[in-house]
Amino acid sequence: MNREMLMLVEAISREKNVERDVVFGAVEAALAQATKKLYAGEVDIRVAVDRDNGNYDTFRRWHVVPDEAGLQLPEQEILLFEAKEQISDIEVDEYIEEPIESVPIGRIGAMAAKQVILQKIRDAEREMLLNDFMSRGEKIFVGTVKRMDKGDIICEAGRIEGRLRRSEMIPKENLRSGDRVRAMIMEVDLTLRGAPILLSRSAPEFMIELFRQEVPEIEQGLLEIKTCARDPGSRAKIAVLSHDKRVDPIGTCVGVRGTRVNAVTNELAGERVDIVLWSEDPAQFVIGALAPANVQSIVVDEEKHAMDVVVDEENLAIAIGRGGQNVRLASDLTGWKINIMDAAESAQKQAEETTGIRQLFMEKLDVDQEIADILISEGFTSLEEVAYVPIQEMQEIESFDEDTINELRTRAKDALLTLEIAREESVEDVSQDLRDLPGLTPELISKLVEAGIHTRDDLADLATDELTDITAQTAEEATTLIMKAREHWFAGQA
Repeated sequence: MNREMLMLVEAISREKNVERDVVFGAVEAALAQATKKLYAGEVDIRVAVDRDNGNYDTFRRWHVVPDEAGLQLPEQEILLFEAKEQISDIEVDEYIEEPIESVPIGRIGAMAAKQVILQKIRDAEREMLLNDFMSRGEKIFVGTVKRMDKGDIICEAGRIEGRLRRSEMIPKENLRSGDRVRAMIMEVDLTLRGAPILLSRSAPEFMIELFRQEVPEIEQGLLEIKTCARDPGSRAKIAVLSHDKRVDPIGTCVGVRGTRVNAVTNELAGERVDIVLWSEDPAQFVIGALAPANVQSIVVDEEKHAMDVVVDEENLAIAIGRGGQNVRLASDLTGWKINIMDAAESAQKQAEETTGIRQLFMEKLDVDQEIADILISEGFTSLEEVAYVPIQEMQEIESFDEDTINELRTRAKDALLTLEIAREESVEDVSQDLRDLPGLTPELISKLVEAGIHTRDDLADLATDELTDITAQTAEEATTLIMKAREHWFAGQA
């Protein structure tokens, strides 16, 4: 039998053009798999085949784990202190092995063994082909539609297959068997049978890569696409930056008579693309991202990472876009929350904010409306600014003498101290389960308390937009925090 096995290894090695060691590894795995069937539990078996004469030995083995970790897989693991009783110098992650009787190859039959071996060889071939494909560094998968698999499309490029999930397709796009398809390589998952390359046609990265292929200046480093936001199949925005003053970033991406941008649009089922000039100035960037709408004015709120953008009545619908598409894409592109409003809404909001600040100053600084209005007119919006801006700035206010300035600063500091003490006392009312929630900082807890959120369930009941309004987090951060708060709801469910 051993001689027959050696002949089988030689034959498969030549037939499949793979190394003998790969085939021997498959033989060892086949024999180990057959041996495991003789045991009731999930034991760990190792088979070692002599490459010269075909003789083989079989071992049952146990993985050495730290004593404090405990046994997660009792039939495959052994604690360190027990292992040291057998081998004094053994270490964690090594193995204790015990020779056991080898399964004669005749027990599983030559044909059964061959099938297992051939499957292992196919897996090895598949991995070699995949490694060769990935070593080329290609970012876009170019192939043809081979078949459908539970709503996903399996694409083929030579002997390599990729999986385009329904969620990663362009909506309303109808791909049929034999159609040519291009998609972004997003991930390689070797645990997936058949098609380990996960593809996407809806990801922003796909559009960026398409422009890279159409616009040589990007590859040359003259231009850079900084960000991209997409509503797949409908509309997208990209932000471009020129690293060479002689190169017009927008015109270069559009191409002569729109050839370059049209090539991308045609590949993406007619998806229209707005090309925006990227700017380090967030306000300027947002103004560009809202094109074609014309912006009258813009107010930046750094703390909430939001901007109030004022447009006239004629541009209001354009700025918002159909179904809010334009402002949503602009927000995704810039990373800022954008609030579109007309002049009347802006004036009303500013009046409400001014009234709030006036009340704050009058109450906390114990001053009359005239003093409060002077502070507001000079640009002061918080007690912190009154207390801690450089004193030279306050000395420039003609209406205030030095004594008034010092008194206002002292009152502001006292008011802040009182507020901080009150805040600390209110935080003590927060439930321990909320305090223990990962990702919650004292600052976030304080904001939650101010909004009446005192328990983990209070937080779990919030919607993402409600939490972002309270904490000024990004939508992604807020969603993650809410999901953590909800985990205990599902802890007992299988």
